[in-house]
Amino acid sequence: MPLEPSMPPPETTLLQACALLFLFRALARTRDEAQRIIWEEQIVRLIGDLVPSSGGAVVLGGGDEEVPEDCVALPLYVRGERGGLLAVWFGPEERDRMARHREVLSAVATLAGAALDNIRDVEGLRTENALLRDRIEDIDTGIIGGSAGTRKLLQMVARVAPRDTSVLVLGESGTGKELVARALHRWSPRAAKPFIAINCAALSESLLESELFGHEKGAFTGALALKKGKLEMAEGGTVFLDEIGELAVSLQAKLLRVLQQREFERVGGTRTLKLDVRVVAATNRDLASEARRGAFREDLYHRLNVVALRVPPLRERMEDVLPLARYFLERAGTRCGRIVSGISAEAERRLMAYGWPGNVRELENAVERAVVLGQSDELLAEDLPEAIVEPAATAAASASASGALQASVSQTKRELILTAWRESGGDHNLAAARLKIHPNSLRRLIRLLNLRDSLG
Repeated sequence: MPLEPSMPPPETTLLQACALLFLFRALARTRDEAQRIIWEEQIVRLIGDLVPSSGGAVVLGGGDEEVPEDCVALPLYVRGERGGLLAVWFGPEERDRMARHREVLSAVATLAGAALDNIRDVEGLRTENALLRDRIEDIDTGIIGGSAGTRKLLQMVARVAPRDTSVLVLGESGTGKELVARALHRWSPRAAKPFIAINCAALSESLLESELFGHEKGAFTGALALKKGKLEMAEGGTVFLDEIGELAVSLQAKLLRVLQQREFERVGGTRTLKLDVRVVAATNRDLASEARRGAFREDLYHRLNVVALRVPPLRERMEDVLPLARYFLERAGTRCGRIVSGISAEAERRLMAYGWPGNVRELENAVERAVVLGQSDELLAEDLPEAIVEPAATAAASASASGALQASVSQTKRELILTAWRESGGDHNLAAARLKIHPNSLRRLIRLLNLRDSLG
């Protein structure tokens, strides 16, 4: 006759309950089969500390599972609906006490149900937050600049926006393709409905399919409740498919059907749902070439490419650089809690002399960096990234340093810096004041002229 297990102290029971709650939540969230097995094993092991069981299993979903006679099987309920099953089996010596063990396991099942219920709430809140975030962001879709290229683009957007047709936005990375998509939505009859953006390159094929089309309850492990996809969430509005060239071939076929038939099914579902959305896609790749060589479905390309809008790179609309920089300066100042009154003449000259290979995104990052690192009430050239401030000096350090004039100038700079450093007693700010340059400029010169060892 086995001995009755001693009751654990209350604090141990509380820790075990918290651990079970965490493990059930982790099990419900994961879609990785190997990780799911690990979580399940830990749950079964922890239950074994509560009751003398010989094994167990956790099954999520609403299916009916057969269980052996030596097993206590308890359903896991999520808001009155069955969301899974907890099964624990016992050896022959424990079967006469299975009714007593059922009481403990019922408490565990209640904890599991609470965890699954919590996951369902979180998924609902995430969906709601995504919609609210997209609507809030949709308020600020201004395309800054008055260059000929920008004016032509805006004229095309104004002409195309009222027409309920698919649009393909083309352009290099960082040019602002999503801003164009938002402007198309904002100026369209669908403006009061959702704008939903999806980055096709950011998710794996399996996750992207669920993200696009949604899934039915029980479609896969962890699918505890019905989830609407982004297409369904955008009903009546606009879906923006960013980096469409990265879309998996299998999903290209399904997206083509959506565009042709205006209907789809959720993952794991059989019911066909009607869809009323406008599709705007964007890419920095040459989809025409991709289609010709078979890397992208040609029929999908033609379906998306009803109207193509090209966003010119920043180097082709340099008149927009300073208006954009001032716009980003104001926004970064507000975000960082700094008041920066404007941009110095030298900084403006440097901004206009740079080629901007990273386009508008690079300009925004450069201005924000200057606001964060700068100390003046004006954005100075010294606050900008080195590649923008001294592109010629950077090249000279490698390719042109052999010139006699450059060598002479560099030597003079070294001597002046060393003299100022000695006279200032090694005080960096005082040395910069003696040289009548900004401390950031002195740091840059010390680095470029390899003076760190000489200064000690």
